[in-house]
Amino acid sequence: MQDAQQFAKEYFDAAIASDRERYFVLFGDDVVVHDDGHSHQGLAAVRRWRAEVPPVRYDIHDVTGTATACTAVAEVSGDFPGSPVTLRFSFERDARGKITLLDIAP
Repeated sequence: MQDAQQFAKEYFDAAIASDRERYFVLFGDDVVVHDDGHSHQGLAAVRRWRAEVPPVRYDIHDVTGTATACTAVAEVSGDFPGSPVTLRFSFERDARGKITLLDIAP
């Protein structure tokens, strides 16, 4: 399994890739995502959530943790109110490396 730094780079690269499946393949089927006061459970819900996210850019500032539980701090900028904003992305991953929990918070 990739270390935390490699994984964070892969996640943010996939998040802006034109091939949307590159992003979704990172998640387990029963993933839970917490973002902006809402929870999205399951891959279908994550697909719906992600469809509402405007195009953004990520500038990774810090990555800590292990391959199975890590946190990345990134500046997110784009066409949305309050841009840019610094957010903390906390990930938990299973033994296969799939994201099982993603918590996005200020």
